[in-house]
Amino acid sequence: MDLTALAPDELAARRDALRAAHDDLRARGLKLDLTRGKPSAEQLDLSEDLLDLPGTGRHTAPDGTDCRNYGGGLQGLRELREIFAPFVGVPADQLVAMGNSSLALMHDNLVFALLNGTPDGGRWVDSEVAFVCPVPGYDRHFALLDRYGIQAVPVPMTGDGPDMDVVERLVADDPRIKGMWCVPLYSNPTGACYSAETVRRLAAMPTAAPDFRLFWDNAYAVHHLTGTEHTVADVLAEAERAGHPNRPLVFASTSKITFAGSGVAFFGSSPANVAAFLASASKRTIGPDKINHLRHVALLRDAEGLRAHMRRHREIIRPKFELVDELLRKHLDGAVASWTLPQGGYFISLDVLDGCARRTVELAKQAGIAVTPAGATFPGGNDPRDRNIRIAPTYPPTEELTEAITGLALCVQLAEVERLLAGNGR
Repeated sequence: MDLTALAPDELAARRDALRAAHDDLRARGLKLDLTRGKPSAEQLDLSEDLLDLPGTGRHTAPDGTDCRNYGGGLQGLRELREIFAPFVGVPADQLVAMGNSSLALMHDNLVFALLNGTPDGGRWVDSEVAFVCPVPGYDRHFALLDRYGIQAVPVPMTGDGPDMDVVERLVADDPRIKGMWCVPLYSNPTGACYSAETVRRLAAMPTAAPDFRLFWDNAYAVHHLTGTEHTVADVLAEAERAGHPNRPLVFASTSKITFAGSGVAFFGSSPANVAAFLASASKRTIGPDKINHLRHVALLRDAEGLRAHMRRHREIIRPKFELVDELLRKHLDGAVASWTLPQGGYFISLDVLDGCARRTVELAKQAGIAVTPAGATFPGGNDPRDRNIRIAPTYPPTEELTEAITGLALCVQLAEVERLLAGNGR
């Protein structure tokens, strides 16, 4: 049943039937959550050994550092950096391992640039600052800009990454644009992977601001949902080749690898950027949690150990993504809707009829189904077409996920029928 092909009387009948179904759904008193991309309890169980590692008497790193004490440097345990270096695309010598939050490292790099400047520019706070923001994108990136009064400049995403013709024109003409948010592999929320050509153009493009930075959030570097383990081109090598070695700032973490609340975050860049970061960071910390670093080394062991660990994650969450796709196909038949079936990452991006996302989320909330607020994937919460909804399928058990997606689909149908009737003056 194609909703857009129905006559007004048919739409009205459909609306009444959907409202009755929605009333029944509300009466069930559901409390379901699709809001955040959190690991499920089953995934967290994969890292349960962290609670017993490194084990009695094992508190010394291979280089002799007593991890219980001060010392050992700000960069974190080298053994841990060596495990993650090939996956995040940063040499171990240029990689920093810190606390549990990569968002905190993004925040610090942004604030350090605002207050201290960068190796190739003055303090950002002394002038207007703007950032390019591919959309739909990650709401916490946009929130950081909003917190510090930085203008967000939206740019549409494509299947190969941001629309580079638009990006190149913007950064070449506007010296206020000091940075750009990038989630290069399995982007949040669309799952897009930046092509090699996109990475090359980002690294090489002329910019009006000489201290322009790519905030390269490689959050899903090892989070594959299929047997094909996609990679992204080496942005540091491309930037150095283009004469912009300080341009990329690379971030990653173990938040969706081990324990989300007590993992390890990574920052990597050029030697000059790393030195500047460590100089500023040394004023706020003596060093990271080396015991936690040692635990992660003992759990993951090496690169192959990390790959094997993530394959176990994939076995748990891939069926959930497939289930969402199956349910949307079944329950959105005839609706104006499209969605992604990503090959990695943590989200599914659902586009509905223009003007219907906020109403869909409102209807879902009434039915006890919590969904990421409509517009959250755009700066300021302003989706100009009011159509994008981010779905996070990893956390709920399968039965709850089935109920949530089935209910959400009903809300999409009802919102769209209401919208179509309003367009007909009904």
